[in-house]
Amino acid sequence: MVEILEKENLIKNIVAETNLKHVAIIMDGNRRWAKSKFLPSAAGHKKGVDALRTITKACTKFGIKYLTVYAFSTENWNRDNEEVSFLMELLAKTIKSEVPVFIENDIKLTFIGDRTRLKPELVKILEYGEKETEKGSSLNLQIAFNYGARMEITHALKTIAQKVKDGIMDVNEINEQTVADNLYTAKIPDPDLLIRTGGEKRISNYLLWQCAYSEIYVTNTFWPDFNDNYLAQAIMEFNNRQRRFGK
Repeated sequence: MVEILEKENLIKNIVAETNLKHVAIIMDGNRRWAKSKFLPSAAGHKKGVDALRTITKACTKFGIKYLTVYAFSTENWNRDNEEVSFLMELLAKTIKSEVPVFIENDIKLTFIGDRTRLKPELVKILEYGEKETEKGSSLNLQIAFNYGARMEITHALKTIAQKVKDGIMDVNEINEQTVADNLYTAKIPDPDLLIRTGGEKRISNYLLWQCAYSEIYVTNTFWPDFNDNYLAQAIMEFNNRQRRFGK
């Protein structure tokens, strides 16, 4: 128990020293994890929920204020209908069961992405989760669901164009901050650290604008096996890097 507390305090100090506020994660490897154990994909996705629960708790212990995870991309609709339906049901079930835990741990839940393609029943559940946890302040958890960065940027540009058309904004007033203010993540800082599990070395249309200067950490560990120890390793790696922000 003493060793666990010492490790948590060490990581918390590192987070404070490096000013690490926001961790973004591409939660990859659920299906490959299941396949490696001769299990159906559904088993991997369920185990992935357990991993998210573990990492969410770890972020609160380590003092990280923002956690954004990639749960369902705009491209994931191309998977077979049975798997897509299962993921929708899993999200709904998870929100219902985890909201009391989020409230107890002072966690604010937000969903980013396009909700127009989701069933009205699921949208109501998303809104329920956000409403019930809106006062959370220890950790801001953003779940990217039906999310794609290109779609997000396109949506932001359309919003800005409409403001110009309506005379609310002059075209010469548009700058980088204008774009940032019209993204789904307008109210939160850009990720300091982007973690991808599963070993693939690509961004997969995730937070393209926001991750312009994020440090990237890739691990071969599949998401269902990713835990607080792996998160601690990623944070310590981040601590050893010198961020340049393009300089």
